[in-house]
Amino acid sequence: MPFIVVALVAVLTADVLLLARSGQDTGPVRAQATLKQTPLAQRRPQQQQQGQQQPPPVATAQPVEPLKKLHKPNLFVLTRKPFTNELLRKVAKLRGVRALELADAASVMLDGKRVQTLAVNPSTFRSYTPKVTASSDALWQNVAAGDVAVSFVLGNDGGLALHRRVASPAGTLRIGAYATTGFGAVDAVVSKNVGRTLGLPRDNALIVSAPDTNSETLRKAILRRLPKGTQVAMVNPVLPQPQTPTRSWPSGSFMTGEQITVALKAAASKLGRPYVWGAEGPDTFDCSGLVQWAFAQAGVRMPRVTHQQWVTGPQVPLSQAQPGDLIFWRLDPTNPDYISHVAIYWGNGKMIQAPRTGDVVKISPVHTRNLAGVVRVSPVAAAKVR
Repeated sequence: MPFIVVALVAVLTADVLLLARSGQDTGPVRAQATLKQTPLAQRRPQQQQQGQQQPPPVATAQPVEPLKKLHKPNLFVLTRKPFTNELLRKVAKLRGVRALELADAASVMLDGKRVQTLAVNPSTFRSYTPKVTASSDALWQNVAAGDVAVSFVLGNDGGLALHRRVASPAGTLRIGAYATTGFGAVDAVVSKNVGRTLGLPRDNALIVSAPDTNSETLRKAILRRLPKGTQVAMVNPVLPQPQTPTRSWPSGSFMTGEQITVALKAAASKLGRPYVWGAEGPDTFDCSGLVQWAFAQAGVRMPRVTHQQWVTGPQVPLSQAQPGDLIFWRLDPTNPDYISHVAIYWGNGKMIQAPRTGDVVKISPVHTRNLAGVVRVSPVAAAKVR
């Protein structure tokens, strides 16, 4: 009897997300998961018995369904083993959960860079991406046909030119689009078929949309219900906004003068070191990697990526920026709301940054084009960001 490997694709459609009784205003109703089982692969028993290795399946284009309702992704869940129906139901029943989507996730070497990659069903996953990305039928058809879509940050700052073919564990893949997913640390998306050829684990990632629920509260609830070793990261987090002005924060909320000096000296010690996408030091850096490394030298635990560093303290006006504050920009045309670059304010209108591929860590004038804002880092707040 052949062994069937089954993927569980959980999609909470608009029809089942909001349930209402006819003629009555019943208020919010708990979302219920619709679980669809789709066979993905089948092994031949004779080949298994003989110990023959099954060649990887050929990625074939599947029709991509039209875009349906958009879902804002708020949490990204990663497990050690594949999700089961039971685990999916546990998450779906949590208060505030509006939609779920399964994916395959792992680090993959692309063009010599270790890239966090998702293998997805293009028809359903597109609903969880920013509107401009989700709306592009051509983009998702390209992904379904075997291309890889990379983030604007990886493409622009990391040097992966559009339509270029890059090396991967499964041979060469074509960069079919710049398409920011809105998941921060995820910088490449492929189809499930391509994911299989790359050797990605199956059904180990879950995207959760809960736009009206405190993301930190929901994150803790998910961790209580899923197996040990589960990781839950916040993307587009729904959190109480930090209070401003900064005087509203308790005494001792911010870095000391000594910590700021140590962080700035640490960053300055790397002047001239090359920018390398995804690098965290000590000899090469990307923009958020430089921030994380420099602040770590001062004993401040910073999250890794820009959109997480954006919520490490209260925002302050640029005119009130102090040395050690972080400056953020929204530079991604595929997702104008996404925080895509960070620098450390040096003082006197200057900043220290790791700009992009082909450049080096340097001190340069602060520019305000596409400026998102300035954040004064609170070590306590930074340590809580996941």
